[in-house]
Amino acid sequence: MSSVAAGPEELRAARRLGAGLMWAAFIFSMFVNLLGLTGSLFMLQVYDRVLTSRSVETLTALFLLVSFLFLLMALLDFARGRVMARVGARFQTALDKRVFEATLRRAASPSERAMPVSALRDVEAIQQLFISPVLLALMDLPWAPFFMAALFLFHPMLGWAGIAGGVILVFLTIANQMLTARKVVRAQTASQGATFFAEQVRAGAEVVMTQGMRSVMTQRWVTRRIEGLEHVLAANDWTGSFSAVTKTFRMYLQSVMLAIGAYYLLKGQMSSGGMVASSILLGRGLAPIEQALGQWQVVQRARSSWLSLARYLAATPVYPPLAELPVPEARLVVSGLTVVPTGSRLPMIRNVSFRLDPGKALGVIGLSGSGKSTLARAVLGYLPISSGEIRLGGATLDQYEADALGRHIGYLPQNVTLFTGSVSENIARMSQSPVSEAVVAAATRANAHQMILALPEGYNTIIEGNANQLSGGQRQRIALARALYGDPALLILDEPNSALDAEGSEALNATVREFKAAGKAVIIMTHRPLAIAECDYLIVLENGQITTAGPRDQVLEKSVKNAANLRSKLQSDKVP
Repeated sequence: MSSVAAGPEELRAARRLGAGLMWAAFIFSMFVNLLGLTGSLFMLQVYDRVLTSRSVETLTALFLLVSFLFLLMALLDFARGRVMARVGARFQTALDKRVFEATLRRAASPSERAMPVSALRDVEAIQQLFISPVLLALMDLPWAPFFMAALFLFHPMLGWAGIAGGVILVFLTIANQMLTARKVVRAQTASQGATFFAEQVRAGAEVVMTQGMRSVMTQRWVTRRIEGLEHVLAANDWTGSFSAVTKTFRMYLQSVMLAIGAYYLLKGQMSSGGMVASSILLGRGLAPIEQALGQWQVVQRARSSWLSLARYLAATPVYPPLAELPVPEARLVVSGLTVVPTGSRLPMIRNVSFRLDPGKALGVIGLSGSGKSTLARAVLGYLPISSGEIRLGGATLDQYEADALGRHIGYLPQNVTLFTGSVSENIARMSQSPVSEAVVAAATRANAHQMILALPEGYNTIIEGNANQLSGGQRQRIALARALYGDPALLILDEPNSALDAEGSEALNATVREFKAAGKAVIIMTHRPLAIAECDYLIVLENGQITTAGPRDQVLEKSVKNAANLRSKLQSDKVP
């Protein structure tokens, strides 16, 4: 499949959505900068006309006019700020869904799961640039030469002094970018590393607190935090020094302009009003440069995020929509399947082939690390396959849209994850409008209906994500109901007995029996032989390869020493 525009082109397309608004903000900036001459002109008129004529009426008229112009400038400045905020909102809205989906897809890679999720933060960093003062300062920057040119109207030396000062400030800005860019990136990377380590520790808090690791992990986090803080301080020292030099130099330059103006005033070559007005005019012309330099970290962070986000999206392209296929028959065919995880050279699954027909259950057994969960994720279409193919209902998995495939294959993972919402919403796979009949039907098939009714508010009980308000068995039954929601054709259960008691295991076996009786297929991944009571076939995985396969009892005879006793136990467990 060929991908449509990805990476930099997607970012440019999102930016173009606000192009019209940016032009409007630029036009507003033109008028704001024209109105920026108000203070200088007012000062010129006061010194050269009001003070010489001593006319209160002239002063009053000028003051009222200036008040109106400053009010108009404030309104236009406020308006362009609101416009730029909406440009940023359009940019973020255009990319949020795409980046979130890319993050979910990249989570299939173990190497990506080990990295902090930064793509969404990259979008926010770029969006912050649009609403920051620095972008408005950059819009004001093209008008700075006009203010400098106006200085020549008072005296050529004032104009040349202003231009020299502006060139020095521009040089400082370029030097700031060249000397601090890498320091800012290092500071961001170090801070993100400390944050990610803290998240790892939080996720493993139970182990940390019960295995005497609290002090060690705290010290490791503090070390990372201090390292990140040192990089932040180093970057801030450099940018702060440039900001301080720029601010001081601009104030000094205004004093220089007053000194030059005073000299030519004494020479009789300019008026007192021109002397004061030129100093104000210079400050107005240099203000965008100083403001841009003071906020340059925002630009650097946005630039770094733009490049990072472009690479991220380019590595996770968008594919054109697929034709919608009918509900598949519960027939699964796996041929020559090999799976090599991203970033690894060793395959986790090697040349695996099997067939599962409607109304049958397949057990996949093997020691921990033999590849059972990897096989389950490959059959789900979650992991990319290196070679071979997987067909469901005659079609390869890549012919189904991801969400459609998820509706056709129910999945109970080894580590159950629930999400913040009601029990009903979790069973309905977080649908915003769950179908009550389908929710209850799925819970009933999972033999969880009575258990859910016993909860404080039944199906409306709010679950706080993975908080420990439910037992492991309750969580697993709700997750099984979620797997059964929507009547999937294939059901994959990864270590389904891990958190179930005897009653829960019996209920699970009853669910598998009912599912098979409905003409559906089941795959059970387990290293516990007692979990395969309802399986018709077994395959034994070892190091990602099938070592034994066939009817359940034959495989047990070959693989298990006390096969006779185990078969007897399985038969007794299978009786409803």
